[in-house]
Amino acid sequence: MKLRWLLAAVAAAAIAAPALAQPAGTLKKIADARSIALGFRLDAAPFSYRGSNGEPTGYSVDLCRRVVVAVERALGVAGLEVKWVPVTPENRIAAVTGGAVDLECGVTTVTLGRQEQVDFSSLIFAEGGSLLVRADGGPTRLAELAGRTIGVMAATTTETRLRAALKERQLEARIVNVKDENDGAAAVIDGRIDAFAGDRMVLLGVGLRAGGGQVLSLAQEDFSFEPYGLMMRRDPAFRVVVNRALAQLYAGQGIVEIYDRWFGKVGRPGPLLAAMYYLNAFSE
Repeated sequence: MKLRWLLAAVAAAAIAAPALAQPAGTLKKIADARSIALGFRLDAAPFSYRGSNGEPTGYSVDLCRRVVVAVERALGVAGLEVKWVPVTPENRIAAVTGGAVDLECGVTTVTLGRQEQVDFSSLIFAEGGSLLVRADGGPTRLAELAGRTIGVMAATTTETRLRAALKERQLEARIVNVKDENDGAAAVIDGRIDAFAGDRMVLLGVGLRAGGGQVLSLAQEDFSFEPYGLMMRRDPAFRVVVNRALAQLYAGQGIVEIYDRWFGKVGRPGPLLAAMYYLNAFSE
């Protein structure tokens, strides 16, 4: 089913949110400061990264910009200052729980363990864990990883699930940590590692920047499922405002425009992602 047809079925469900009479929690913090702190990644293209103009950009960043508009509407204010805070896989949770970031706009996988510390929005993307390899003979399936060296970023669900996938298949491989996505791609090109593990769309972005299909390619097999959400502190009122903004996007043409901007070159959303948009287009 085409995404436009899928979303058209629920387009009438989204309505404008009323202003909050007495904001509390995160909303009060934002209202008092007249600013909202958004976390973003420096290097997780095409979801969240610093663009050539030095500004935060990407799919997740675009979603958060729409959320800011919804927060202004809910508070009955205009012109909130947006403070962009760079975060890493290692410090992103602490940045949220410590109050430095109100909403993290990155590539954070929703897990039950993380929900013991933070809350998440409705899902914003459904992704799979894959491998970036050399196009001239790198491993393309998990079975080919035996005896190989695999790079992965520390403090990520990718590392945990990669280790679990290798253990389940009884494959012995050496896992090493890389600094970031660009370091992982460079290590594959240089031959320091045989594969770099990460989320498929992020790997696609870094692979294209590093030389495209003539140098790097993606493996033919995924090893995990990665559902992304926008991370925030536990605050039901703020979460509803965030989810209302996402539901309105998913119910109309907004998500089509944002998706096409960042992923249009790789084709329409697959059935899983299209269903995710549909199921999260909640009505009032």
